[in-house]
Amino acid sequence: MTTTPSNELLRKILLETKTFACVGVSTNKVRPSYFVARYLSLRGYKVVPVNPGQAGKILFGEEIIADLSSIPAAVNVDTVDIFRRSEHVLPIVKEALERFPNLKTVWMQIGVLNQEAAKLAASKGVQVIQNRCPKIEYQRLFGELRMGGFNTGVISSKL
Repeated sequence: MTTTPSNELLRKILLETKTFACVGVSTNKVRPSYFVARYLSLRGYKVVPVNPGQAGKILFGEEIIADLSSIPAAVNVDTVDIFRRSEHVLPIVKEALERFPNLKTVWMQIGVLNQEAAKLAASKGVQVIQNRCPKIEYQRLFGELRMGGFNTGVISSKL
């Protein structure tokens, strides 16, 4: 399976996704999973935070859920965004496929690759993105990414 999806595919996924389940999200503001999930929520996506060690706490106005199976049935997750080490991905993908019959995308963050999980998801008709970040791809594809890799909002060179 390729880890270099086309810009058109990435754009399509980001435009069609309404709800991300972010597995492995942290409440620590300096962790990448925190600021990626926060960014997605600020862009209008519903973000369902998933982390068993933080379950019950509130993050971005949403209760942190222990696992994908505990997400209420009324919540339609389009994309499962995985912030876990590659060797932990397969059980997450199996749970996602079982819990969300209409799942559109399994997205593995930068540095996360699991070919077995990717093949399983693809065999069920689910799009797989590996070793990519939806925040970075959104910024890149929709004109928010600047030369430094982030949008500071600073227009002037004066601080």
